[in-house]
Amino acid sequence: AVPKTRILATGGASHNKKILQVLSDVFNAPVFTIDTANSACLGSAYRAIHGLVAERNVSLADVVKLAPEPRLAVTPTPGAEEV
Repeated sequence: AVPKTRILATGGASHNKKILQVLSDVFNAPVFTIDTANSACLGSAYRAIHGLVAERNVSLADVVKLAPEPRLAVTPTPGAEEV
């Protein structure tokens, strides 16, 4: 089952496990990453594809189904939400 809240981290900081752990603990949510360089460009490309196929009633959700699956990087430290 997919958790209700999750964080998708991209960019340079997403390679730093300590930063990801802080995010996970602060927001009490698992953090996922994707192994894609230039993820902002990737997002723009998916929006462009969506614009090209919008006349055919294709949703953005259908377009991004082609995206790489996020990989679980870290989970909240037990008890962190109490701090």
